[in-house]
Order: sequence, then structure tokens, then C-alpha cells
Amino acid sequence: MQQLAPYAVTEAASRGRVHDEPAPVARGQFQRDRDRIVHSTAFRRLEYKTQVFVNHEGDLFRTRLTHSLEVAQLTRGLARELGLNEDLAEAIALAHDLGHTPFGHAGQDALNACMKDFGGFEHNLQSLRTVDLLEDRYAGFDGLNLMFETREGILKHCSRANAERLGELGQRFLDSTQPSLEAQLANLADEIAYNNHDVDDGLRSGLITLEQLDEVPIFAVQRREAEARWPGLSGRKLINETVRRMIHLMVIDLIEQTRANIAAEGVRTLADVHAAPRLVAYSDTLLPRLRELKVFLRDKLYRHYQVLRMTNKARRIVGDLFTAFMDDPHILPPQYQAMAREDKPRAIADYIAGMTDRYAMKEHRRLFAVGEIH
Repeated sequence: MQQLAPYAVTEAASRGRVHDEPAPVARGQFQRDRDRIVHSTAFRRLEYKTQVFVNHEGDLFRTRLTHSLEVAQLTRGLARELGLNEDLAEAIALAHDLGHTPFGHAGQDALNACMKDFGGFEHNLQSLRTVDLLEDRYAGFDGLNLMFETREGILKHCSRANAERLGELGQRFLDSTQPSLEAQLANLADEIAYNNHDVDDGLRSGLITLEQLDEVPIFAVQRREAEARWPGLSGRKLINETVRRMIHLMVIDLIEQTRANIAAEGVRTLADVHAAPRLVAYSDTLLPRLRELKVFLRDKLYRHYQVLRMTNKARRIVGDLFTAFMDDPHILPPQYQAMAREDKPRAIADYIAGMTDRYAMKEHRRLFAVGEIH
């Protein structure tokens, strides 16, 4: 059994579930959370939701599902090394994108624009809404009834207005305190995963090149080290070896800097974690190099004209769907019609956010394409 650090989250110190349940048998409480997340409808849908490339553009690119699995693997390994609760860290990582729209950030931006007069839309809050309300699996309650600490970790960002409505869960945003180290880890593991697999997918797609990436120091140094270790290495093996080394560099830096931060702040208990500044972090040496990578990906990949063509289509699809359902909520599926009687815009946002890329495109054809009558 893993030896937990004194500032790790434990089941004994947990704030528990909203709805009381008998203790799980042959597994822990946070293992139960992980299992419920993996068996949820929202988790399965991630297989067909965009990371950068829309699902139908190729079978080899990351999806929200494969991204979430990579984040979970990184988070669990980091938690083990730092003596934190692996099961909680993994559960947070697996759930962090459950509320994401189809078509990646383009879909989220479009839905947020549609919802600007109705409270807005943010995928982080939608992930929480999914596990708290929208999943429809259990007789005794709506949602998944996850542990407080899992839900806290899912909610990475929150406006003051939303925090005030969330009660105990939103209090840390009002008090400017920090979540658990497990939650902080999942947040940066997400960043490590997408920075590196977006490089990999960008190269695989041909939208960025090795020559362009040689202008990014963090990539160029790792590539040179790989070539020095394996003379003549090229193609996919060179890319994979370089990306692997980049991940290793980020992970080791994160572990060492986080340990240094914990020691510098004199953290001894979970209460100390909540009261301290953000403890899970990169070193001042690595941070500028990561910013250079982010700028490169933004300018060369996310704003590549072929990516922008698809994201523009995605925005139109989401906007058209929202407008059509607002004009006539009777064309929503029955369960969302019932929800729309209480809050029409939010019910429509729930429906659209739950769509996969291909389902959103199919629904758009049903509503707008001539000859589509079913």
C-alpha cells in the first residue's frame, strides 16, 4: 500500500458525498469515483470529441478520450512520486474534460457566445454539472455523487458569481485558497499532455514541420540529444524520442520544483496546502521555454489556415444548432424539452455540450440540409 504524505488527501479526512451511501466493498472511495467516471456516458463520448483535429480527419490523432487517459497516466505517476493520493488524482484527471463541447475550444467559444446573456458557458463548470446532475445512472440520486475532493479538483476555474452559487464547493474561489495537491497536479499534467501531444499530432498531420520546431529551444535541444544518442535516427522514431524526452524534462522539473515549494512553505498538513500559494509548479528556468512552445503552437498550429477553416465551420454548426433550438425547443429530444421548460438556454447548452463531433454534424444536417427529414 502506498505511503501517503501527511498533506495528501485521505478518505478519513474527506468531506464526503452529497448523498450518503454505504461504504464501497473491495475498493476505496476515490476508486469508486474513478470507476463511476470511467463507466459514465460522458466519458465514452470523449472518444469522438475533438482535441485539435476534428474526429473524422484521421484515426491517429488524439481525441478527448485519449487525451484524458494520457493526463490520468501522468497524474497518477506524479502523485505516486510525491506521496499523494493516486486514486483521487486519477479520478480528477479522468473527469476534467467531461463537460467539453464538440469541436474543442472552437465549440466552447461558440457556445459561450450563444450563452452570453444566459450565464455563459465554461467547460470546467460543465464537467462539474455533468457529474453532479446530468449523468443519469443511479436510482438514489442524479449525477455520479462523487466525493467532495474529486468535484473540487474538477472545478479548476470559477468566476465569483458562479462560486457564490456553488456554496461550499465554490468557497475557495471567494477565499483565494488552494485545492488539494492532487487537484493541482491534474491541472499541470493536463498541460504537459496537450503541449506534447499537440506537437506530435501537428507533425503527424504535416501542418507543422521539424524544421519549424527547430526554432523552439525546448524541442530543438531534446531533438539534438536524441540524435546524439541514436545517430541516424529519423522519421517517427525521432519524433517519438524527442517528445518522450520533452515529457520527461517537464515531469522531473515539476516534481523537483513542487518538492522545493512544499519545503519552502513549511507544508505539513492538508490545511497548510489550502492556505499556501499554488505549490505544484515548474521552475523559473523551465517556464520561459514552455511559454515559447505555447506561442509556437498557437501561431503555427492552432492558427494554421486548415485548422481555422474547420474551427470556423464548428462555430457555425454550434451557433446554428443553438439558434434553431432556441427558436423551437420542441425539436429537442424529449428529456431536454422537459429541462427546457425550466431553463431553455441551459438545457440547450447541456444538449449541445454533450454531443460528439460527428453527432453535432449529423444533427446539423438533419435540421438544415435539404432532403434530410429524419
